[in-house]
Amino acid sequence: MINPEFMHRALQLAERGLYTTTPNPRVGCVIVSPEGKVIGEGFTQPAGQNHAEIQALEDAARRGHSVEGATVYVTLEPCAHYGRTPPCCDALIRARVGHVVSAMQDPNPLVAGQGLARIAAEGIHVTPNVLADEALALNRGFVKRMTLGTPLLRLKIAASLDGRTAMANGESQWITGDAARADGHHWRARSCAVLTGIGTVLADDPQLNVRAVQTPRQPARIVVDSQLRTPSTAAILRDGNTLIVTCIADPGRHAELLAKGAEILALPARDGHVAPDALMEALGQRGYNEVLVEAGSRLNGALLAAGCVDELLLYLAPKVLGSDARGMLDLPGLERLADASQWVFDDFRKVGDDLRVLAHLSKA
Repeated sequence: MINPEFMHRALQLAERGLYTTTPNPRVGCVIVSPEGKVIGEGFTQPAGQNHAEIQALEDAARRGHSVEGATVYVTLEPCAHYGRTPPCCDALIRARVGHVVSAMQDPNPLVAGQGLARIAAEGIHVTPNVLADEALALNRGFVKRMTLGTPLLRLKIAASLDGRTAMANGESQWITGDAARADGHHWRARSCAVLTGIGTVLADDPQLNVRAVQTPRQPARIVVDSQLRTPSTAAILRDGNTLIVTCIADPGRHAELLAKGAEILALPARDGHVAPDALMEALGQRGYNEVLVEAGSRLNGALLAAGCVDELLLYLAPKVLGSDARGMLDLPGLERLADASQWVFDDFRKVGDDLRVLAHLSKA
């Protein structure tokens, strides 16, 4: 009999890889003996290392347990292809487990049902779609990249109650409190990359690294800089792992920034700026599942207007700054209310004295 509590446990294990599995999905696995006892657990390790199923099989072996006839609960269909590691479905078949319960199908075209099919072909019982929605929530970015070729783009904005992000003179430190800023570092840590615009680099000189939470992996940093104005002294260039996306060729500036450890990516232009669709396609090709945008109103508005934004992550401070202060989004006005984009609230909670709101774009 299937016990959903074991899948809940596998989902908890998957969350342990929230900061580390990219570009792979976050997957957890629990192996349960025929007597109903947990005999092995695991979650996917950093790319090139063990997937969750292999970790759980090795855990069971270390505990001295045979997994023959056991039930395997795994949050994503076992892989059926050779990547950096061999197929997990083959390992489960060799181990002679009795039942594989998966939360959701792997959207990777190289798997897409083949893992469970190969397991079932060996006479092992399979049960799909157990807590599928919960598993999807952990890997929306991976699913989007596998199916559409582009990452999930999450737009993070800290604002006042009246939707203002800075005073008219640019002063913005700090609209939100310590707890909200620390929480923002969690969203940086889980992202494959943090993206900003040249306006933010010139005005604020941010580092855009993770400091407030413990993580063994720093996300890549991306600057959308159409005219290649990034100063060689910019804080975002420290420690490398910075990509500057432009749409002009300037060998001298390229050489200067390359000497600072930056990578330069030239993309097609639209109206003198990097084309948003070309940007998204390039980020998907680099294996980015989730990208967090921390930018100004101009880039925020351009990405939203181009239909690139999947989620809004808003931190609202209990302050009112007035009409002269700077807004969240630079967007063209609408003539009809019916033309407004529709969003769905996923979560809202207090973080310190501020309110955090998470919403996704409605597909209806």
